[in-house]
Amino acid sequence: MIKRFAKISFLLIAFLIITGATAYLTLTFIIRGEDTVVVPDLIGKDVVYVLEILTDLGLNTKVKGSEYSSEFPKNQVIHQDPSPGSELKKGRDIHILLSRGPKVITVPNVAGLPVRQARLVLEESGLCLGHNTRVHADEKVGKDVVIAQYPLSGEMVDRGRCINLLVSEGQRVRAYQMLDLKGLSVDEAVIAIERSHLRVGRLRHEFHSGRPDNIITAQVPNPGYRILENALVDLVINRKPGAKDPRKGQALRSGFFRHTINSGFLKKHIQVRLDSMGISSELYDGFMSPGEELWLLVPTNSIATLFLYENGVLAKTQVFNVP
Repeated sequence: MIKRFAKISFLLIAFLIITGATAYLTLTFIIRGEDTVVVPDLIGKDVVYVLEILTDLGLNTKVKGSEYSSEFPKNQVIHQDPSPGSELKKGRDIHILLSRGPKVITVPNVAGLPVRQARLVLEESGLCLGHNTRVHADEKVGKDVVIAQYPLSGEMVDRGRCINLLVSEGQRVRAYQMLDLKGLSVDEAVIAIERSHLRVGRLRHEFHSGRPDNIITAQVPNPGYRILENALVDLVINRKPGAKDPRKGQALRSGFFRHTINSGFLKKHIQVRLDSMGISSELYDGFMSPGEELWLLVPTNSIATLFLYENGVLAKTQVFNVP
């Protein structure tokens, strides 16, 4: 009886073992028959690369957050789940934690850059643009260029810190007190204007019988007014209408004048006028192309002043003295 019971028990145990083994092998075969992939190592990889590699493997990327890290640059993976080497079915999720970069960063050097470019550099570094203080600078520093910064470049600051800039407003324009040109001859007035870092503007002729010919009778701006460097000074000259050229029939001396048209794209209307002995004569009136040169032989039997206008604006003066 006991032997029979033992035999039946043995057969039952053997049956269970065979059944379990068969089920295990069947389940393993089914699992291995499905599409599975090995999870790659994503630590230290850029998020763009991670998205590409996981998409190619048929896995989903889930970003569960970000935190500061002094070890990993911004947008690199600092943790992943499941871990590298795990087997997963396609379509499953991979959870990653991204780095926000170091919390303390080095301030870049933006001195010498235009303000707009400096802003981009700071924002790219995780900083922001603070207050802009503007001052006039020398000729070497252009307008809207960063002269200095605070905090200084190379200092360690918290990410998100704003950097204050000292920005050039350009060269300070010099101001002068307007000279009194009344009573001077045209030549003397032109020389005085040029020596004062000013420019001759429009010339107008009026005749006053009680005053000498060819002298300045009025000016704009008036004497004593504040005037900026390179400003135009308009003059009124005492001159008889229709005056004849006193040099007629004389052997005239000559001077040489040369002018090059500045670079550009459009032709310019060039007018050249010569004032001498109270007489104004036109030497040239026409259009010239950029880069073209104007050559003139100027007759001068006495002190004479040549005026060159570009598109109606006085661009150049030259005084010719009798040799």
